[in-house]
Amino acid sequence: MAILARIANDVQLMFRRPPRQQYAALCYRVRKKTGELELLLLTSRDTGRWVIPKGWPMPGKLSHEVAAREAFEEAGVRGTVETEPLGAFSYDKVLKDGIQVPCRVQVYALDVSDLAKNFKEKGERAIEWVSCSEAAQRVREPELRDIILAFERRMTARLVTAAAK
Repeated sequence: MAILARIANDVQLMFRRPPRQQYAALCYRVRKKTGELELLLLTSRDTGRWVIPKGWPMPGKLSHEVAAREAFEEAGVRGTVETEPLGAFSYDKVLKDGIQVPCRVQVYALDVSDLAKNFKEKGERAIEWVSCSEAAQRVREPELRDIILAFERRMTARLVTAAAK
């Protein structure tokens, strides 16, 4: 029986597709009056879980440009996006036909400078600015939680250094 289980497992591995690539923006702002760091979270359209803006690769666009474009389309935010990723996380996306697809998402920091009144997916999602600790509690993906907490440490150190000058 063990040999049959091993063969079945090997067959499953042979037909498993590699994760599909996506790009995401970790959108942030620093409140001018309080100096508080905030992250933008939005709800997914299908399950309503808290996520960050993300999407599929686009022809002719670099990965960080895709992340910035998704942030505008999904949340109406514009700003300066970093060209080096903060990290990556994995999740299973459920497609319209019900099939689950493993995805690997590269995350780029986006310093938000502008909020648009109108954007492609306005009204389709809830959008909230929250603290890093609140964002880490709301997202489901452990690797994304780790990226958020590492980003908070990096930004706190940067803000402390800037304040000391």
